[in-house]
Amino acid sequence: MIDRQQVGFAAVGSLMSILFFMLVNFLTSPSEIWFIYPAFVLLFWPLSLASVRKGYYRLYSLLGSLLVIVFLLTINYMESPDYPWFVYALFPVIWWPITMYSRSKAKTLTFAIISNISAILYYSILNAAMSPDYPWAIYPAFAVIWWPLALYYVRKKQYYSFSISASSLMIAFFITVNVVSSPDTIWAIYPIFAVLWWPLSIYYFQVKRIKN
Repeated sequence: MIDRQQVGFAAVGSLMSILFFMLVNFLTSPSEIWFIYPAFVLLFWPLSLASVRKGYYRLYSLLGSLLVIVFLLTINYMESPDYPWFVYALFPVIWWPITMYSRSKAKTLTFAIISNISAILYYSILNAAMSPDYPWAIYPAFAVIWWPLALYYVRKKQYYSFSISASSLMIAFFITVNVVSSPDTIWAIYPIFAVLWWPLSIYYFQVKRIKN
């Protein structure tokens, strides 16, 4: 059980360590501000202990996401102020407290679908606004679609149907990437051939044996 003394020790230890790294940074390499990296990690130490001690997990997700956003924004401003790359990581960071505050609704298929659509729209807009030359939004879209897809079929225990839908998704993904990345080379047939073994093996070793 975490007590107040442990939280206090973590807070004092974190502060002392941050001050130490800051001092070393400015004494040895003042032209490069690097102390913020260990400081970012150290700040999570007392924050995590205090949140676990009180059971404030939702508040922890909110404060933790704000800390991550401030850290990324700071690094972005220091390293490459002309290009706001921190926005690429903004959606999953913000969705962390949203998921926590949704409580039991976060386990529902409706929430998974809303999250999926939101992620696809967010990265599609970013893609169109910041780098319209290449449709890279297909990669995060392919990743997030698995959440509602798997949730739907696993809850119904329709594993063969899941293998068919998931294989179709992967085939569509490989074909799309092939077309937009290297249309002159038809390489998608190789991973597609491997993917087809998934529903085929489930049909042969599970569905067909049950019928027999």
